[in-house]
Amino acid sequence: MSDLLAEARALMAQGRAADALSRLKRLPADAPAVAHHFHSQALKAVGRMEDAVAPARRAADLSPTGVAYRHNLAALLGDLDRNAEAEDAARQALAIGGDAPETWLVLGRALQGLNRFDQADAAYRAAVQRRPGYADALKELSQLIWMRTGEVKQATAELDAAIAAQPGDPAIRIVKARLLDYAGRPEAAYAALTQGPLNPAGELTAAQLALHIAPARALAHARRIEATAPTAHPVRLVLAEAHLALGQPDQALTYLEALSAATPLDQYVIALSATAWRMTGDPRYPALYDYDAFVRPSLIDTPDGWPDLPSYLADLKRTLVALHGLKTHPVGQSLRGGSQTTAALKRSDDPVIQAFFQAIDGPIRRYMDAVGQGTDILRSRNTGAYAIAGSWSVRLRPNGFHADHVHPQGWLSSACYIDLPDAVEGSGNEGWIQFGHPAIPTPQPLPAEHVVKPQPGTLVLFPSYMWHGTIPFGGDQHRLTIAFDVIPQ
Repeated sequence: MSDLLAEARALMAQGRAADALSRLKRLPADAPAVAHHFHSQALKAVGRMEDAVAPARRAADLSPTGVAYRHNLAALLGDLDRNAEAEDAARQALAIGGDAPETWLVLGRALQGLNRFDQADAAYRAAVQRRPGYADALKELSQLIWMRTGEVKQATAELDAAIAAQPGDPAIRIVKARLLDYAGRPEAAYAALTQGPLNPAGELTAAQLALHIAPARALAHARRIEATAPTAHPVRLVLAEAHLALGQPDQALTYLEALSAATPLDQYVIALSATAWRMTGDPRYPALYDYDAFVRPSLIDTPDGWPDLPSYLADLKRTLVALHGLKTHPVGQSLRGGSQTTAALKRSDDPVIQAFFQAIDGPIRRYMDAVGQGTDILRSRNTGAYAIAGSWSVRLRPNGFHADHVHPQGWLSSACYIDLPDAVEGSGNEGWIQFGHPAIPTPQPLPAEHVVKPQPGTLVLFPSYMWHGTIPFGGDQHRLTIAFDVIPQ
């Protein structure tokens, strides 16, 4: 057994997780806890997160006083949005003597996913108390305060205190800058970030923030980190973005072609390439952004247990509204002026929400049948089988919208309309979904090319690489949707 573990450790250290996994498959049930731990780590490293739970749980069961094993189990369950289980495992780790700030952070995330926001706030504060300046915990705490209050000053108070105590640490300034940017204050975000020295992560963030303020400055920041990490994925991305913002698509394509070769399924790389092709008049663009073929709205099916679709939508609306306990939008997501649910809907045990996934099965399969198979980046992945990857609800308030974006890890993306404001019936396309307008600013504006009018019960499916956003709407009513990504199996 010791030889097997030593071999697995060596393979993991070399980045050969698949080889380590092949060795660890031979583990007997009575193997020591550390062996099951390594088995779980190898499964995680090859992307088999759900399969990693059983050996992680076995490691914890075999070591009644093993704080680290329970922490690792809690963290894994949290990553899978199994928040109730994550809370239980984290509390077990604390109960047997664990007090690490990382465990309090895992607990806080689980509690937030369960909509227990006061307790999540307390857990994040406990993490920061145990490690002042803990950037990950300060990030979660400040963003939770922002989502609950919508008040920038209140949300950044803890960050400001940490920055004053550690002015040379860019990690906390990065957190503050991101929050300010998503609060609609990009210039203040850039100023907050650059008030002190920057490490490579800080330079990268400064480049991303400067794209919409001063693209030449964004390129300068990107050039500084290119000198030390010329092939790093995020560095090449921001260099491509900066060149597009400066109206230099050919230079951008130099980086994008290298990125596409390394990560051909990255939907954001595809979207940036499409923008460059549009700017240069490349015929690959209209083939990729074939709205008639690839953007398809259809009604969801009426799930079992309801007499008709309007009855189901009414129940679904009531269920979803109860989950929207936050005041404003999260940091790092596309919505502005609204709330987003905190846990994956696919994980919900509520029968009304579970029925939604029955209701969309038919439309997804009909979409796959309609687009068919082919050699392009969309059709070549059409196996006829699918899985849901991520699922959430958004409730936009009046004047809210989705900024233009794509879904980097998806294949198909979606918008399903549950309840809509009267404004969508007006003449200005208010509240409609639009396609084709890139998130990257360009010297010659690239306007949206296609719009779809939302209707209650309508599911719009489209490639995850397509730029899409929402036109702001007026009035005094909310706009309630569910979105999810689809990946082929």
